[in-house]
Amino acid sequence: MKQEIKEIRTIKITEKGQVCIPKEAREIAGFKEGSKVNLIVYNDKVELRPMKKGINEAMFAMLASEEVLAQAWNTKEEDEAWKDL
Repeated sequence: MKQEIKEIRTIKITEKGQVCIPKEAREIAGFKEGSKVNLIVYNDKVELRPMKKGINEAMFAMLASEEVLAQAWNTKEEDEAWKDL
């Protein structure tokens, strides 16, 4: 399923690594002042997603990408631990 692009903007990263999300983009995404967002980093892109109600920070690990989890689990030690199961 291909998603429709709603807004494209160029923004600048500050010395502290901060960015300002333009008002129009915040409105489209539903970001409100003080709301929390999830930052998801891929090899070729970064996504900001609104943190859904009911999902707390402790549950964020469940949202980790398969690639990130594979990096942690795809080791010789893990293979050895699971080889006889």
